Amino acid sequence: MNLTTASRSAPIDIGPTLGVLAGALLWLGCTAWLRPLFLPDEGRYVGVAWEMLRSGDWFTPTLDGMPFFHKPPLFYWLTAAALQVFGANEWAARLASVLAASATVTALYLFVRRWLGERRARLAAVVLATQPLFFVGAQFANLDMLVAACISISILLGAHAVFRFEAGEPRWASLAGLYVGVALGVLAKGLIGLVLPALVLFLWLAARRRWRAMGSLLWPPGLVIALALLLPWFAVMQHRHADFLHYFFVVQQFQRYAQGGFNGVAPFWFYGPVLLVFCLPWSGWLSLALARQRAVAADPLGTRALMWTWLVVVVVFFSLPQSKLIGYVLPALVPLAFLIAHCAAPEIGTSVRATRAWWASAGLAVCLCVGVVIGFSLNHPKSSRELAHALAARHATGESIVFLDEYPYDLAFYLHGSTAFPVVSDWASAEIAMDDNWRKELLDAARFAPTLAPDRLWNEAQFKAAVCGPKVVWVVASLDQLQRYPFLAQAERVAMNFGRAVWRLDSSAADLRAAAGCPALARVRS
Repeated sequence: MNLTTASRSAPIDIGPTLGVLAGALLWLGCTAWLRPLFLPDEGRYVGVAWEMLRSGDWFTPTLDGMPFFHKPPLFYWLTAAALQVFGANEWAARLASVLAASATVTALYLFVRRWLGERRARLAAVVLATQPLFFVGAQFANLDMLVAACISISILLGAHAVFRFEAGEPRWASLAGLYVGVALGVLAKGLIGLVLPALVLFLWLAARRRWRAMGSLLWPPGLVIALALLLPWFAVMQHRHADFLHYFFVVQQFQRYAQGGFNGVAPFWFYGPVLLVFCLPWSGWLSLALARQRAVAADPLGTRALMWTWLVVVVVFFSLPQSKLIGYVLPALVPLAFLIAHCAAPEIGTSVRATRAWWASAGLAVCLCVGVVIGFSLNHPKSSRELAHALAARHATGESIVFLDEYPYDLAFYLHGSTAFPVVSDWASAEIAMDDNWRKELLDAARFAPTLAPDRLWNEAQFKAAVCGPKVVWVVASLDQLQRYPFLAQAERVAMNFGRAVWRLDSSAADLRAAAGCPALARVRS
């Protein structure tokens, strides 16, 4: 393949690139502070990062003080570092996602600018950054945007290395970046950080019979780089916990993908409507992209073929499992933005109607992005922020905080203090293994910390013993727990928010002791 023309592209001008990166950071982070953490995902992952920061153990992710190996540590590392630098606030908690999304926009801009020109690069960056799903994902503190960034940047670097190889240009920096991106993708969420880039690049090159280019991506120094980044964490975790590798790879990676019984069960076609609805108004331009697929100038580099392959692979890959969550499809937004911008580019500036429609779409997209985040900020019934603030105002050192049949992931973060609490539930129930929820997460974590489990996973007898003990006990629970524990009605209710409350239980109160069935006060105090 002759890439002589493409290889003569102007070298990257750092000024516009920094402008795109700065603009992406400002735009994608502008409302990241506006709403409290959403439960369960944001509270869970930020809570783990907060525990990592508080404990000082930056190797072992923990949930309620017990090892939590559902996901690898990259998001926790980045978020804990952000919390350490900027404090425990929502903006810092979401900074990892904002940075990942901004890097993705910049990477797409650089790739398109290098091989297709400045104009298409700017259009693609605008479309990507203003897709509502991408904008909200950039301000959502979980692993999805981070791994989507690693996957997307790895694919772009792989394609860039292919083009440079076929143009006879040095490609070592691109290959090094590719292997680093893949390693970070694995550290971000697991094997999909490797599988998806490899699958997209393989199918793209195989379909066009570019075998030599495919072989050029197999770079032994890159493998050394990737292993150097990956092996330390996995080796340390396996050394500390003998069952770690089986649990992480077999249970949380293979079984979670191949089997049912996890959250988010949805039909095969789920992601089609998701992309069409949550990428409005840009998804409306897909019809133009499809209509102009043949009319647009030839594709000597194969960039359009790459993007179509990328889009289809990601959607099909995540459509096969029963469990489907909206954030999984974020890696598909990069090729979607490219295809829309690439096929619309000939119309923009030459057709008055198309140009007006384009800028109207951009304006509407901005309004939708900001409007969605504002809407979320006005309705957050599951947040523990208000309860935590009320609790922190009166809680004294040494007083226990107990959760009744729930685990509010975000409470420790908003308390800015302790990170481990007793949780009361029926931990012997066989139903726990059947549900993909907080109970199973805590019970799985307890497998890796059997000595800590008795202090974290309480039964009803332990709870009543604490209520009757010599110290004040704070209880966080839903109002439904009044039916199971009527003595809570005798305690002081300090705060209530959307059906959840905080009670202060003082064992010196006679009415409370009588209602709880505690021994006479003289028997527990001198």
